[in-house]
Amino acid sequence: MYVDSRDDDGVELAVEIFRILADATRVRLLRALTDPAQEDATRELSVSQLADAVNKRPGAVSQHLAKLRMARLVTTRRDGTKVLYRAANEHVGQLVEDALRQSEHLGSGVPPHHRPSEDVRHTRQTTTRPNGSD
Repeated sequence: MYVDSRDDDGVELAVEIFRILADATRVRLLRALTDPAQEDATRELSVSQLADAVNKRPGAVSQHLAKLRMARLVTTRRDGTKVLYRAANEHVGQLVEDALRQSEHLGSGVPPHHRPSEDVRHTRQTTTRPNGSD
């Protein structure tokens, strides 16, 4: 869905989301919940699992999760005595992934996500003939 840039309320809400994400621990927490490299795309993790994932104390992680929950970036589900956290929707994961990919452009050279994979390079080398004689 496209948000009209003239929609002041939408822009202000987007600014609030960026403000919440302007913290490395929160980005790491969301990454832990949405990491596409993980088998389960709908990961649910407890505070202690998330604390281990980001190498922070559970108390500190709980405070960050409370802010993410208030911003509606994560939701919770109670499982017995445990509270499990998950990304609120697929847009959260996409936002984190896009931010991380954009950050790769800040370095020098070609960002890793723009580099062809080894398989692609190997295929190109074996199918392209020298001197343009394909």
